[in-house]
Amino acid sequence: MNHWVILPILLPALVAPLIALAMRFDIVLARIFSVASATLLVVIAGILTGMVVDGAVLSYALGNWVAPFGIVLVLDRLSAMMLLLTSIVGLCVLLYTINGWDKRGQHFHALFQFQLMGINGAFLTGDLFNLFVFFEVLLIASYGLMVHGGGALRVKAGVQYVVINLIGSTLFLFAVGLIYSVTGTLNMADLAVGVRDVPAADQALLHTGAILLLVVFAVKAALVPVQFWLPGTYANAPAPVAALFAIMTKVGAYSIIRVYTLIFGGTSEEVAWIAQPWLMPASMITLVVGAFGVMASRSLGQMVSFAVIASMGTLLMTVGVFSREAMAAALYYMVHSTLAAAALFLVVDLVTERRPGQADLLTVAPRFHQVGLVAGFFFLAAIAMAGLPPLSGFLGKLLILDAVREAPEAVSIWALVLATSLLIIVGFSRAGSTLFWKSSVQEGVIHSRVRPRALPYFALGALLAMTVLLTAFAGPVMLYLEETAYQLFNPGDYQSAVLFGGLAGGR
Repeated sequence: MNHWVILPILLPALVAPLIALAMRFDIVLARIFSVASATLLVVIAGILTGMVVDGAVLSYALGNWVAPFGIVLVLDRLSAMMLLLTSIVGLCVLLYTINGWDKRGQHFHALFQFQLMGINGAFLTGDLFNLFVFFEVLLIASYGLMVHGGGALRVKAGVQYVVINLIGSTLFLFAVGLIYSVTGTLNMADLAVGVRDVPAADQALLHTGAILLLVVFAVKAALVPVQFWLPGTYANAPAPVAALFAIMTKVGAYSIIRVYTLIFGGTSEEVAWIAQPWLMPASMITLVVGAFGVMASRSLGQMVSFAVIASMGTLLMTVGVFSREAMAAALYYMVHSTLAAAALFLVVDLVTERRPGQADLLTVAPRFHQVGLVAGFFFLAAIAMAGLPPLSGFLGKLLILDAVREAPEAVSIWALVLATSLLIIVGFSRAGSTLFWKSSVQEGVIHSRVRPRALPYFALGALLAMTVLLTAFAGPVMLYLEETAYQLFNPGDYQSAVLFGGLAGGR
């Protein structure tokens, strides 16, 4: 077994209790260990990506209990990519929080590490029950991070967030129970084989379990009609925490891609592509709701939250085509939208801290400290998110439009992507005009207690630089993603690696 595979879970799992128990009163030491852990995770994720770049699939059986009876972790091109994306976003957000955000409540760094552990575990697990377990780790850590710093609105939004996720967890257990009752396994690779042998009398139970799972993942991914929790949660969470949450919604998208290509994909006979009739219309409506939400938002945080909903609609609408070309374009858009959303949430924090009394409300107010620099960051992040050239958002949408040309829903997808892009551009233009242009001609200056520090700007700049790199190296990135899509639609190597152990595939 290759022990590198377990490190993205093991490292934060060891560092988090160490910080909580031994460093909770020493913020400097906690920062050093937390940043060192996050930096190591970037290195580990990079090494793991290198191990599977040739198409290999690595499995890791915990305690040497072989699948389908033991707990197994699986690393393939998709999970490696998600680990790398998580580690980069996590490190940038962590560097940003060292401007003082991490001192506003206890246990921030410990919770941050637990959050990374939960996300990495969800991307690596090879069975449905442990996906549920890592979802719960995510929920607990994210609730602690969400109420970090206190405040009535934050606690109220946190309660709503916990309640909806607890309902989702309950449905998850029902779905897992139904699927186990008719297949006798929860290992994903084993399920991919087992669902073909389910008797006709039990097909209704299997179908119900598959649809219930889709509902659970839709809650995590904020798809209509269960998207309502996201704007209140993200807009009221501390902005750096919301930046980390940008990757959390992608856990829902990842789960949909993994489960509905591997278990309920083309080879699963009766339940093949069961998600498609539900996923496509829900994603289309999600995109429309997100775009109109951007137009109607009254604060910058709310606007970015609705932009996240729109991006999830775009992403999952493309996934819903279930073709190799569309999947590659969707994966590119997933990476881009995560980086752009995280950057925008950090801009929200810069604006909020510099406008005491006005915060991030879209109202005209006197100029604030470093307005030109913040406006520049907003401009870059906004054109990336809206899909204007030359950044990765434009390229991502272009790839999507090209990839879905042969799909039956091509006309609807083209119309929706183009129309909602226009609405989002108008929304962000209005916000930029109000916050930076109209405010620049107001008399006076807003004085805040913010002390200028380089590290937050470095962290934000790094996220935006990644979108530039994603554009500059779009060719090699797309080659990787096309091979990833091929691997998703040809899960033979995945099943061999899990059920027969060790390594499979590769060139």
